[in-house]
Amino acid sequence: MDEIKLRVSGIEKSFPGVKALSNIDFAVRKGTVHALCGENGAGKSTLMKVLTGLYKADKGQIYIDEKPVEIKNPLQAREYGISMIAQELNYVSELSVEENLFMGRLPVNKFGKVDWKKVRREAEKFLEEEHLSYAPDQKLKTLTVSDIQMLEIIKAVNNNAQVVLMDEPTSSISQKEVKLLFEKIAELKAKGVSIIYISHKMDEVFQIADDITIIRDGAVVSSDRAENLDIETVIARMVGRKMDNAYPKEILPLGEKNFEVQNFNSKGMFADINFYARKGEIVGFAGLVGAGRTEVMRAIFGMDRKDSGTVKIDGQEVTIKSPHDAIAKKLIMLSEDRKEYGIIPVRSVMENASIASLKRYFYGGKNHRGKERKEVGEIFRKMNVKTPSLDTLIASLSGGNAQKVLLARWMLCDPEIMILDEPTRGIDVGAKFEIYKLMTDIVKEGKTIVMVSSELPELIGMCDRIYVMCQGRIMGCLSREEFSQETIMMHATGLFGKTGKGDK
Repeated sequence: MDEIKLRVSGIEKSFPGVKALSNIDFAVRKGTVHALCGENGAGKSTLMKVLTGLYKADKGQIYIDEKPVEIKNPLQAREYGISMIAQELNYVSELSVEENLFMGRLPVNKFGKVDWKKVRREAEKFLEEEHLSYAPDQKLKTLTVSDIQMLEIIKAVNNNAQVVLMDEPTSSISQKEVKLLFEKIAELKAKGVSIIYISHKMDEVFQIADDITIIRDGAVVSSDRAENLDIETVIARMVGRKMDNAYPKEILPLGEKNFEVQNFNSKGMFADINFYARKGEIVGFAGLVGAGRTEVMRAIFGMDRKDSGTVKIDGQEVTIKSPHDAIAKKLIMLSEDRKEYGIIPVRSVMENASIASLKRYFYGGKNHRGKERKEVGEIFRKMNVKTPSLDTLIASLSGGNAQKVLLARWMLCDPEIMILDEPTRGIDVGAKFEIYKLMTDIVKEGKTIVMVSSELPELIGMCDRIYVMCQGRIMGCLSREEFSQETIMMHATGLFGKTGKGDK
């Protein structure tokens, strides 16, 4: 009989206006990967927060090694050997790598002071063992989201954990780093460590999972060995319906060029960036992590400086020195890092949605709150944002619903050009379909979308043309008839020169 490391029985959790978890039962075997699958809002992250002591369950019992335990806070969870890598990365950008690695467990000397020499020694050892080239005193704000995610993984697995909870651990890392992560997971399994793995990437789930539990609307739909399931069955159970067409792309007549970027350069980041987009077009940007796609988009939007280059909107050169300038020109950008640059966790979903459009609601010397509630409510209904009320704190929403709130924020600005950087990162197949459908509706209105994505199937499924970047340069532009994962990857790895008909 398999040894059970962690078991939950009858777990229930409610929030005002919504029951998040209902009678949850499942067991995790020792030394296995147990995948937890479900749409955003299904209750996966809530269950993880119960297991780590961030939330207290209303009912039910947690067992470790078949002994009942009560987990009141994250420190107690750590004492029971439970560690978590959260979907929304927990880091302090102004602190160093070593400070973030040891946050909450800094060693002290006999005088009660932090033993910084030991911190440095241990940090250097961790980084060397994981083959990471960062300096221990390097500030996290100088690292990429991918770098930070790898550090979070190291922090969790080097904490002598017996149960590691991984919530979308590969959402921000490259294929090379995914391979390293899977090797680390294999090492942990060999040591008898159990892993609860949450991912919307079904190919990953079936690559590493031993068992799969599916949750829908806060309840367990099924729990079975992975070998007894297939991708289609899991997706059907997750969404409660068959997903016949994952990409609702419509081929539309394209209008005039309304967005051009010419001769964009930033030393050490990107060089010789030239591209355009037309009204009614979805233009994709592909490339490996670190290719420079996000850096280009941030510079266009005025978030980062550039050394040279011009932006034209409707044929006219525009000056964009800040996001405020960009928004005034009807150009918006949805950032890849919604925690750092998107959500305001201590504010309501309505305030998060309306913050970029406050001029619409402040006039005549007062805030027209009724108009604000009406317009935000309407766009939430259109985008199917699941929230108990407009006054609910955005921090209590699932990752997918929080992402839709951020999209709603920019839709309220009535933009003509939308830069969407990883718009479906960490979002389940059902919510992805809703965002794809919304993108299709946007371009049908004659607007333009530039989409950065690390998921090649969605770029191929949704784009009219795809630019591919490698090491800060555009290596090619592909038209729809040229799309294939192999061709894109050849460009992304620099194996092709500049080719492609899409830029004609």
